[in-house]
Amino acid sequence: MTVATSIDIANTKTLVSDVVDVYPDSARLLDNIFKDFGGRRSFHGKIQTVKCFEDNSKIWEILQQKITGDVLLVDGGGSLKHALFGGNLAKLAYDNGWAGVIINGCTRDVAEQRDIPIGIKALTTCPRRAIKRDQGEINVTLNIAGQKISPGQYIYADEDGIVIADKALHT
Repeated sequence: MTVATSIDIANTKTLVSDVVDVYPDSARLLDNIFKDFGGRRSFHGKIQTVKCFEDNSKIWEILQQKITGDVLLVDGGGSLKHALFGGNLAKLAYDNGWAGVIINGCTRDVAEQRDIPIGIKALTTCPRRAIKRDQGEINVTLNIAGQKISPGQYIYADEDGIVIADKALHT
C-alpha cells in the first residue's frame, strides 16, 4: 500500500480524512461539536476570525469584504441564546466569495442556508436574532473546540470534521 504525498482538493470526496492521513503531523483536529447547515458540506480556505458575544455586527462588517475562498471562524462564546448567523449573512458571504463560515454559537434560517452553495457550520440553531451593539473583535487569535486558531492559518472542513493547519496543505 502506498501513501499519498499530496491531496487533490478538487477531486477528493473525503477532504478532512485525506488531510489527516497525508499530513498527520500538521493537521490539528477541532473537537467534533459542529453541525452542517450550508449548501456545501466540504470547504477549505485561509482563516479570518471574529470574536463576539450575541452581537453579530462585526460578522456583518467582515463578510462585506470581497474575498476569494477564505473561511470565517466566529467565536460566539458558545452562546445558545442568539443566532449570530442566518440566511441574509449566508447570501452576503456567498456573494462576496467566502468559502465558508464556522460559528461557535448558533445560526438560524436553516432552510434558506441549505440552498446557498457555501459551507456553514454551527453548534446548533436558535430562532432569536443577534443584538446589534457594534461590539466584537476582527482577526484575533481564538480558542475554540480544543485548539488555538489564528488568522492566516488554514482550515479544512467536511462532514467528518474540521482540521486546522499553519499553512496550506494542498497542492
